[in-house]
Amino acid sequence: MPELPEVETVRNTLKLLILNKKIVSVKVNYNKIIQNVCESEFVSLLKGQEFIDVLRKGKYLIFVLNDYYLIAHMRMEGKFFLMKDECISKHDHIIFDFEDCNLRYNDTRKFGTMHLFPRDFDIYNSYPLNKLGMEPFDSSLTREYLYSVLSKKNKDIKTCLLDQSIISGLGNIYVDEVLFRCRIHPSTKASNLSIEMCEDIIKNSIIVLNKAIELGGSTIRSFKSSHDISGRFQNELLVHTKDYCPNCHGDIKKIRLGGRGTYLCENCQKIYLQK
Repeated sequence: MPELPEVETVRNTLKLLILNKKIVSVKVNYNKIIQNVCESEFVSLLKGQEFIDVLRKGKYLIFVLNDYYLIAHMRMEGKFFLMKDECISKHDHIIFDFEDCNLRYNDTRKFGTMHLFPRDFDIYNSYPLNKLGMEPFDSSLTREYLYSVLSKKNKDIKTCLLDQSIISGLGNIYVDEVLFRCRIHPSTKASNLSIEMCEDIIKNSIIVLNKAIELGGSTIRSFKSSHDISGRFQNELLVHTKDYCPNCHGDIKKIRLGGRGTYLCENCQKIYLQK
């Protein structure tokens, strides 16, 4: 699944491709992607709109148009492509036609979503964006705040960090990397972490995400950004999908937590039983 760095890479790529382009028409080949308006409204309201900006909140893309916000989530395998006269793929579900080309939302699994709101609508305090927690880059995400939230959680820390209502933007790959850098075993109960450990989680989340954004994200399994721009952060991964620990050279172990494959070094990452 595309995580924050991958979505940021897509955002930056799309800004180079679609800004100031006017939508001549919209084709919907799979209308279940459209969430809060009917297909006919979606098509008619977007006709004649221009793309002014592309923003991001967590893993959501926010397309800013003249009169509307189009909020898109790519889920597992969604991609955007700018195309010319190429044949329509069976996985091209939403197509925005411009005068000289078109923007296609392609999604093999059909899990992606799109919400359309008027520009005077408070999108950040409404569904789906209102369910997102702060990003690691947010100055309001302090160690005191994170400690106050995690100290009430009786779940393992990995599951908590994957909860987008606690911290927005961290996914499976990056949580493994952050916890490895913090030397925290992912099955440690969140309530057992100290305030200093919470500070370390924030610090390392910023380091990992910034590096991943710089390198265009991680190309793991199915993810590539628009126009097959592959992320290079997979070359920088320390623990996720690795065989040996870069610190102690012991074996990396793979376990499952909350149904997610989880990589760790049992020599370097401790289970904390109490503060």
